[in-house]
This record gives sequence, structure tokens and C-alpha cells, in this order.
Amino acid sequence: MKKNKNYDGISLHYKIWLTSVSGEGFMGDGKWLLLKTIDNLGSLKAAADELKISYRKAWGDLKKIETFINIPVLERQRGGKNGGTTILTEEGKKLVRTFDKFHKETNVKIEKAFEKFLIELQTK
Repeated sequence: MKKNKNYDGISLHYKIWLTSVSGEGFMGDGKWLLLKTIDNLGSLKAAADELKISYRKAWGDLKKIETFINIPVLERQRGGKNGGTTILTEEGKKLVRTFDKFHKETNVKIEKAFEKFLIELQTK
């Protein structure tokens, strides 16, 4: 099949987020990345700085997750000589792992659908 040059520059971009029945978002790519970054850095402040979001926004996003699923996702230890730490609870780690898996499975399906879309666009 001959490729139509009009469609060479198309790329796929999408975000995944989960909402309540009323439509209020509580978990998505941004919050998932925040949780993963906290897990890697061991600090909410460091994660917020790394992601270039305010500490207040990061804190609010985490409270939104915890409120919606009614499970704590963070364990916090206040200051001290070397400062405080923030780590994910086992439930928080499970949330990250299951969202990772969900995301990977969804990516495969969306990418296949996108390939099909491009083929159909190029078919005369």
C-alpha cells in the first residue's frame, strides 16, 4: 500500500484519568507520576520540585486520592536533623503498581487502534 504523505506527521497523545460517578477526577497520569516520584525521592517536597508543581497542589492531589479511595497512600515522618521523609504506604505502592499495569495494557490497545486509524486514513 502506498503511504499518503498527508498523514506522515500525525502522532498520538493522550492522558488517562479516573473520575467519580459525578465526574470529579481523583487519579490520572499526573497524580500517578507524583506518587511514583515520591516513591523514588522519598520526599513530597522534592517530588513537587522535580515535577515543577507547588507543594500545595501536590498535597491537595494526594488528599484527593486518599479521600476518594478512603485509604492512606503516604506515610510521613516530620523533620529532624536531616529533614522529614514521605514514603508510600503498601496501599499507595499497590495503587501505583495497578495503575502502571492498567496504563501499559491500555497503551497497547490504544496504539493498535491508532495504527488501524492511520491505515484506514491512507486507504483509498
